Amino acid sequence: MTDSDLKTDLHRYLRSAREAVLWKLDGASEYDVRRPMTPTGTNLLGLVKHLGRVELGYFGDTFGRPYDEPTAAQDFETDPTADMWATAEESREDIIGFYRRAWAHADTTIDELDLTAEGSVPWWREEHRTVTLHRILVHVTAETNRHAGHADIVRELIDGTAGLFSGNDNMPTSDPDRWRRYRAELEDTAKQAAGLRD
Repeated sequence: MTDSDLKTDLHRYLRSAREAVLWKLDGASEYDVRRPMTPTGTNLLGLVKHLGRVELGYFGDTFGRPYDEPTAAQDFETDPTADMWATAEESREDIIGFYRRAWAHADTTIDELDLTAEGSVPWWREEHRTVTLHRILVHVTAETNRHAGHADIVRELIDGTAGLFSGNDNMPTSDPDRWRRYRAELEDTAKQAAGLRD
């Protein structure tokens, strides 16, 4: 596999993960895309906003290609979670548009630089700051997939919607009764393993 093939392959996985994250917003209400679904406030629109900042930081600032984006200019001194939620004034379309602009900026960096191109991640410890495009492409793909998993769970908690992509949910069944029986079986097994069953 050539470096060009490797970069194309890695980029394809990143693009796939990006689309999976956005799909989790489809059909959800304005309230549901914003509401905190975990004790730490994880919410769908916040995940999208965060990933936009991730892409601009890693594919922009790291390689000396900053992008002037007001949505990305957050005051992290005042609120270290500022990129993990959308304000009432920021619409769903604003956040999705921001994420897509971040993709475009990142894609230009990916397309124009070799995998061996070096950059510097200013927020990493000094001894780890110098990186290659290859490392950042792997890092951001992993982070995007991690947050896609968060989005999977958050969306399932909201309304039961589960799966990989529109048209390919990658689920073994769509029968809600089967899922209820399966969940009950798992609960019973957990209780048995913990000695909580008679």
